[in-house]
Amino acid sequence: MIRHIFPEQSITYNGVELAPHWIYNNFDIRGNAIVAFTGECKVSIGSMVDLADVKENAHIYSPLMLHFIAEIFDEDLEKAVYRQRLLTAIIKEELERRGIQGVERNGDDIFCPAPDGGKGKLSVSIATKSTVSTLIHFGINIKTEGTPVKTSGLEFLGVDPRSFGQSILKLFCEEFEDIFLARCKVRGVPELK
Repeated sequence: MIRHIFPEQSITYNGVELAPHWIYNNFDIRGNAIVAFTGECKVSIGSMVDLADVKENAHIYSPLMLHFIAEIFDEDLEKAVYRQRLLTAIIKEELERRGIQGVERNGDDIFCPAPDGGKGKLSVSIATKSTVSTLIHFGINIKTEGTPVKTSGLEFLGVDPRSFGQSILKLFCEEFEDIFLARCKVRGVPELK
């Protein structure tokens, strides 16, 4: 089971929010959960989890993003990366369902048509683990002014962040539950002799 929430308030994402029990401490949801919110994204090198970005001294900034933070109470980092990729695929599919042309996925990154032509990076994402859970952050640019790399954003694409975020929460939770139920409907097979 996984629960979700999309609060009204804006929250700046600094990277410290990617922590065990952040959802429980802030929204009183205990257990597996995913939360969406909008707000600035300003992650300094010291708060980064992605060591490749740290080595490149590549800070993350967006004036306004749609953020998702998921916390699942298992400690399997590989499974967390699979869930991160599933979330990425769901987001790509939903953009396409909404009529956005030219959406591309490369691993956990999504690229879309950019305001100044060509493709721009729409998203940032990371999966990690804590001592008690696995965690995912997925951020989607809404506005792109001042970003350190060429980006695209929901505003340019004509996508309403709130309705889009609510759709993603619903689709991710349905997929999460469906995967669990798929495990529960099969019998084990005996070892070959």
